[in-house]
Amino acid sequence: MTEKTKPQEQHAGADWAQQVWLWPLEATRLALHSYAQWFADQTPAPFPAPDQAPLAWTTPNAVVLELPSMRLREFSQRTTTPPQPVVVCAPYALHGALIADFAPGHSLVEALQKGGVSRIYVPDWCSATPDMRYLSIDNYLAELNVAIDEIGAPVDLVGLCQGGWLSLVYAARFPGKVRRLVLAGAPVDISTPSELSKMVAALPQPAFEQMVQQGDGLVSGEHMLSFWNIPFGQHDVEAVLQRKLGDGSDEARVLLDRFERWDRATLDLPGTYYLEVTERVFRQNQIARSRLVALGRRIDLAEVRVPVFLLAGESDIVVPRDQAFATARLLGTQPAWLERACEPCGHLSLFMGRKVLSHSWPRIARWLQADIGDAAGARISA
Repeated sequence: MTEKTKPQEQHAGADWAQQVWLWPLEATRLALHSYAQWFADQTPAPFPAPDQAPLAWTTPNAVVLELPSMRLREFSQRTTTPPQPVVVCAPYALHGALIADFAPGHSLVEALQKGGVSRIYVPDWCSATPDMRYLSIDNYLAELNVAIDEIGAPVDLVGLCQGGWLSLVYAARFPGKVRRLVLAGAPVDISTPSELSKMVAALPQPAFEQMVQQGDGLVSGEHMLSFWNIPFGQHDVEAVLQRKLGDGSDEARVLLDRFERWDRATLDLPGTYYLEVTERVFRQNQIARSRLVALGRRIDLAEVRVPVFLLAGESDIVVPRDQAFATARLLGTQPAWLERACEPCGHLSLFMGRKVLSHSWPRIARWLQADIGDAAGARISA
């Protein structure tokens, strides 16, 4: 972990930390500049094994279901009445679902539990193996559906970043199985201006296809991470976690080390899934245009009529506030059942930042437990 960086290097590292989270779009910068030459020069290499044991989860949990795509983790506390289940859908992207339970004081699961949500599940997405290379968006929706049937519908779905569009598509495909929906930093309508949407519009699709071919049907998270040689500095981690870490304390050292290890623990993606996401979701904007077909049905977001909470980051360059909030106009949810909150932070801080987790997520916990039947019931104080 580099603790001393020049100001411009700190800024670059912080930008990288935010942009890389929208994987798989981070292939775009590489592809725009030199994809043809790079791919021509590469020779396939085996995916390296992790050099350390996986990081432990922060909050006690149990794996209650194992599927090819996920291990379903249950975080439950004893209550006197049957609690409403909440499913936190982390993005199936460069890093794993530990983003939802990173560390004490930086755990979304912990924040929801403190807010009174006592029955929480997290699909812990598996890194793709060669026999998973042909798994598609439909496969992940189908296995999420199996998990929710195991839990018992209806559930409240909390979608983080790309887990947001997956949760929204699921809610539209299985409307009777979702009671409420939280979308945090979720890219849905890519036509809303952002630096990344401009990047996607300029990207040749063969770059993505070549990457999949190079990995024998998989996209290696380890290889993609190796392209980004901008090291995280202490300043960058402080910005994401929203706390100072320069006091030399054991807690600070543990957090810096844990963040570095979390960053290195990447996931490989199935090539079929990767190409569908880049082409259908991000290049053709099929979800927002009601053109995505999922498990045999066309997805129309106007058919989503459940209460929805949208969370955005004021400084988020991955999913800008206007893009995160643009989802509202696509839904059939009545205005009284729509809630919005914007935090003064970047993308990763929405899920890991100490200030966001102590402000907006307790509000979301109250919203999940509130009676929502009219405008007065829908407004949950900050």
